[in-house]
Amino acid sequence: MPLLSALLLLAGFAAAAAQDITFFRIGTGSTAGTYFPVGGIIASAISSPPGSRDCDRGGSCGAPGLVAVAQSTRGSVDNVRQIRDGTVESGFSQSDVAYWAFNGEELFQEEGAVSGLRAIANLYPETIHLVVRFDSAIKSVGDLRGKRISLDRKGSGTRVNALLILKAFGLSESDVEDVPLGSGAAADALREAEIDGFFFTAGTPAAAVQELAEEALIELVPIEGPAVEALLKDSPFFADHMLPTGVYPGIGETHTVSVGAQWLVAEGVPEETVYQITRALWHPSTRQLLEKGHPKGSQIVIEKATEGLGVPLHPGAERYYREVGALDEAGQ
Repeated sequence: MPLLSALLLLAGFAAAAAQDITFFRIGTGSTAGTYFPVGGIIASAISSPPGSRDCDRGGSCGAPGLVAVAQSTRGSVDNVRQIRDGTVESGFSQSDVAYWAFNGEELFQEEGAVSGLRAIANLYPETIHLVVRFDSAIKSVGDLRGKRISLDRKGSGTRVNALLILKAFGLSESDVEDVPLGSGAAADALREAEIDGFFFTAGTPAAAVQELAEEALIELVPIEGPAVEALLKDSPFFADHMLPTGVYPGIGETHTVSVGAQWLVAEGVPEETVYQITRALWHPSTRQLLEKGHPKGSQIVIEKATEGLGVPLHPGAERYYREVGALDEAGQ
């Protein structure tokens, strides 16, 4: 019996080894951000290594033979460049960064268009926060004129978002006293009254804003009105967004705009691979993992999967969405 058992075990290993294995990397963000934990959940959900138990027998419901891993990176711009360079097969990105990369604009104007980008899905909204001190008397974007405001660091997606919003409201960078800080440093500077406010693009609740709200130090300025209607028309990666009451302590419902956190993939990844990955992403078992695994998980829904995409869908993802009617539901 021991010999027979050993032979059967070896036969099992041989069969598993004979199956095709596809390794698939997902560029995410810093380990302290939202992209990395969400990427880890998705990587686990779409993986189904050779030898895994079948989905209908309580095993993995991922793409057959796929081994996916979430890699920590510096975020959207880094992920786009790594996809271009073949360092990763896929990665998460803000929709605006994806749009600029695909079209060779803004942050990618000098290095040129990354035409090989394709989309798997729009995942969840990232809110544009305009955070100001409670005693600043800033009630609208127009009130920023002459104030000490952090538009974020040079070269960041948040900064370009902020400049586009200022432009839509008839302001420019020179109309504010710009203090270029990252979100953490900007929050500290606002706490010490060194600045009047800052822009920040992030999924909610964002820790930097949460802490300030808990200390009752801030208000969120609405980004709304005719200027926003023009902004949405001119910049298709922006979406109208309402931040509900209670997301941050003491902060009421706030009208603003958002960009999508999107999952991008290299054009050269085979259609069948991306089809199976997309199918696994929207499997009911993945839904359970997302909802239990992260606060943003409940916002990752197929009804929003094709909205506001900054780049074309990968043919494999498009095939899946057409099969299940998701493109028709999105009006595409």
